[in-house]
Amino acid sequence: MSTFLNRSRYRRTRSHSFFSGFDPILSAAVGGLLIIGTLLVYAATRDWYSANGLDPEYYLKRHVINIVIGLALAWGTTIIDYRLLRAYTPFIWGFGVLGLILVLIPGVGSEINGAKAWIRLPAGFQIQPAEIAKISIIIGISMLLSERTHNSDEPSTNDILKALAVAALPILLILRQPDMGTVFIISASVVTILAVSGAPMKWIVGLILLAIIGGFVATKTGIVNDYQVKRLQSFVNPNADTQGAGYQLRQARITVGSGGLIGTGLFNGPQTNGRFVPEQQTDFIFTVAGEELGFVGCSVIILLLLTILMRAFGIARRSTDPYGTLVCTGVIAWFAFQIFENIGMTLGLMPMTGVPLPFLSYGGSSMFANLIGIGLLQNVHARQRG
Repeated sequence: MSTFLNRSRYRRTRSHSFFSGFDPILSAAVGGLLIIGTLLVYAATRDWYSANGLDPEYYLKRHVINIVIGLALAWGTTIIDYRLLRAYTPFIWGFGVLGLILVLIPGVGSEINGAKAWIRLPAGFQIQPAEIAKISIIIGISMLLSERTHNSDEPSTNDILKALAVAALPILLILRQPDMGTVFIISASVVTILAVSGAPMKWIVGLILLAIIGGFVATKTGIVNDYQVKRLQSFVNPNADTQGAGYQLRQARITVGSGGLIGTGLFNGPQTNGRFVPEQQTDFIFTVAGEELGFVGCSVIILLLLTILMRAFGIARRSTDPYGTLVCTGVIAWFAFQIFENIGMTLGLMPMTGVPLPFLSYGGSSMFANLIGIGLLQNVHARQRG
């Protein structure tokens, strides 16, 4: 009888912590960005679709569906104690690698803008396996670097090599697509997790140098296709091909700058309504904010993004479990680098690599992965005292 009572008390305690342990500020910041992103996606597509006799709410409906599915995945991520993910990590990693292999098979993978990175699904939907690979790699190397069989405060050479092996195969498959933007994001997460795990500085410096050399070699040997090379060249010299590879960057800067302090007003941006920035609802969603919400609106967006990063850093710092700390660290590095790269390329401060802005850009796979990442953060936060 006493055993039964103890189990019941344990269930009540865990249930209470499960519902009351989440970070409300983190949740509010994510919610705010999802609302703003929905409005921006609608603003970027409404007028053009309507003018061409198409459904002006086409992207709005699909974006809302993506958010609903993403929130369900985030909720599901919080149900299982993150510490139990250790047991499922090989399966999650294997699932991620399988998706990256399938996308390269003729007839299965779909090519967009020179990258064979998507798998088409029924009803016009598609999934990008590289987004799922971000999560599987973060979970995988965090597990290896947190479970040490020695007493040293830093991971052994064997630990580091195993972690790099877990990241290497997915990265090579993503390079084959090629998708350099995702490779950069994953690489930033891997290096950051290694640094926080206590890896010697020689490994960190060596990996950074390897990434720089690898990027140069990939460009020179043709691993990176001509479309992406021209994008990089347009960053170095934006005026070299203003009607070709440099067109999108030039129009993006014009669109952002035209908003001024308070913007033209939601749905009232001439550049946006004229569809001068191609695929504005995806990688260049920040240009819609720049034109229609102005400097003030963009500042609010950046503040909300920084709030997410700061709350995530606090969760990682307070976690007493090395595995939880490393998982949070990987998510932080992923979000931080992707935010910096996306906004930077919109303003011409970073090369165009085709990465979406977390929580705002249209795209199902990206939205799913971002919200699963938030689910991991909330999971660690809810159970850091458990």
